[in-house]
Amino acid sequence: MLPSTEFALLRRLSLEQVNGRAPSMTAAVVRDGEVVWWAGRGAVDGAAPDDDTQYRLGSITKSIVAALVMRLRDEGRLDLNDPLDKHVPGTSFGSSTVGQLLSHTGGLTSESPGSWWERSEGGDWAALESSLATDALKNRPGSRFHYSNVGYGVLGELIARHRGTDWLTALTREVLDPLGMTRTTPHPRGKHARGWAVHPFADLLLPEPSPDAGAMAPAGQLWSTVRDLGRWTAFVGGDSGDVLSPDTVAEMRALATVDDGDAWTSGYGLGLQLVRHQGRRLAGHTGSMPGFLACTLVDEGTGTGALTFANTTTGPAILGLVADLIGIADEHEPNLPDEWRPTEVDRSLLPLTGLWHWGPTPYHLRLIPGGMLSLYPAGGSGRASRFRPVAEDEWLGLDGYYAGETLRVHRAADGTPRHLDLATFVFTRTPYDPAAPVPGGVDPEGWRTA
Repeated sequence: MLPSTEFALLRRLSLEQVNGRAPSMTAAVVRDGEVVWWAGRGAVDGAAPDDDTQYRLGSITKSIVAALVMRLRDEGRLDLNDPLDKHVPGTSFGSSTVGQLLSHTGGLTSESPGSWWERSEGGDWAALESSLATDALKNRPGSRFHYSNVGYGVLGELIARHRGTDWLTALTREVLDPLGMTRTTPHPRGKHARGWAVHPFADLLLPEPSPDAGAMAPAGQLWSTVRDLGRWTAFVGGDSGDVLSPDTVAEMRALATVDDGDAWTSGYGLGLQLVRHQGRRLAGHTGSMPGFLACTLVDEGTGTGALTFANTTTGPAILGLVADLIGIADEHEPNLPDEWRPTEVDRSLLPLTGLWHWGPTPYHLRLIPGGMLSLYPAGGSGRASRFRPVAEDEWLGLDGYYAGETLRVHRAADGTPRHLDLATFVFTRTPYDPAAPVPGGVDPEGWRTA
């Protein structure tokens, strides 16, 4: 990036390291699938941290685990509406669905019973399940957002049962290795930061433990680096490689629940935290474990992402820092839009394009890249959606009001498109075409002055 941009980013990181009293911090900006800037402040073993220094990811682990659950869904091995009991039978909370566990709406207790799991050696699945035999559900499944570390321990067991191996082996084989995240590991390897607690009233440090969390490990065990987390940040932005389709990653980023009331500023999708900040919609995750903080976010609108690590239990405002890094990058060096170029389309679909009407409301239908359709109000506001083909003259809504709904094209005897049927709404070439099967019929006297 430009020297002026790099200095502004470095200054923001430096202020956070000082004000948050972090022994060390690293941060990076991600664009077009690459780390375009990174910096480190403070010291790890007497030297500045670099882009290959490992820190704990904490709960960012959950997002990576969620990607593997979505792979199982895309393979048809499970449905997000399946009750847990269908895949991990016999628990006391088997009515919670897979989707609810991913989005922290399954009602499960936030922490595993017994000793504080983040600072304790964890037991196996049998021990965790036994500890949850009673009083595991704190809320009615689906009724509200209630962050649950336990839920991701459970999802780790679900993965293990479907893959016939432990969750970490499956995760490494199917997500980490294909993305080139070879420095993301369950325990530190090579250069890594030690986790510290900083005394609240003196500039003193206390080492924090980093045990193996056992069955709770899918909630926050992993360690990673700037380079590896940069690759994951690009993944969340849609550069998903062969691990998931971009549409599935977009589904993970879609809002499933809010955690702050009516006018949401933060919420949760399927394994991803969602934040609205200064007009931006950001997706990613924060992470904390004793001795460590981490955060990764990507702006869905601009595609710019950022991340940070710190080796302190508390102090730096990591989410605000990462959001600011994205804002600085986009303000100083906004992305140029891709140049428009003509592209070949399925010309047999051209007769579908143009003006349609839902009742008296005009809509435009146009072909967009990827063989898809876009239907949007001619006035610019209202119900707009994109659609992908699923069968001849059938299209599936991808987003907006019509997400998941089917658009069907009905043709005249000569093959000319006559009307569209979209979730029972009939679109016609002219407003309320009397020749079309408009629900409720069209007054035979037609349009009039009064």
